[in-house]
Amino acid sequence: MSISLNAAQTIITAALAEARARNAKPLAVIVLDAGGHPVNFAREDGATMFRHDIARAKALGAIGMGDDTRVIAERAKGNPAFFQSVTAVVGGNIAFSPGGVLIRDGGAVIGAVGVSGDTGDCDEECALAGIRAAGFNLETAK
Repeated sequence: MSISLNAAQTIITAALAEARARNAKPLAVIVLDAGGHPVNFAREDGATMFRHDIARAKALGAIGMGDDTRVIAERAKGNPAFFQSVTAVVGGNIAFSPGGVLIRDGGAVIGAVGVSGDTGDCDEECALAGIRAAGFNLETAK
């Protein structure tokens, strides 16, 4: 199963609606498929130049490491040398801040959302709102 353009658009629309409801700073939101390919992207007016790159690094890092960036950031605190190596190996395409969230369908990872522009907590909540709106599972597979 792959994430459709329609689902990606729903995720982005709902994530941005959540951001406006929270009076968040301008955001960039990207949806990647399970292979890390972009499905859809949006950058709000006023979002700064690097927001796209950061949102992509959050989503790509989540896919590449198999977990949400909040979890990865916590793991990185306990093993900084390893995660510095990971950052070098992947050419910097990983971000250690909440806002990169895996998209699951029936437990299978079908993509990820990356959000950047406000605090990591706010970015993550906006991503989760988008995933919920598109009807995907927020439970992790074990």
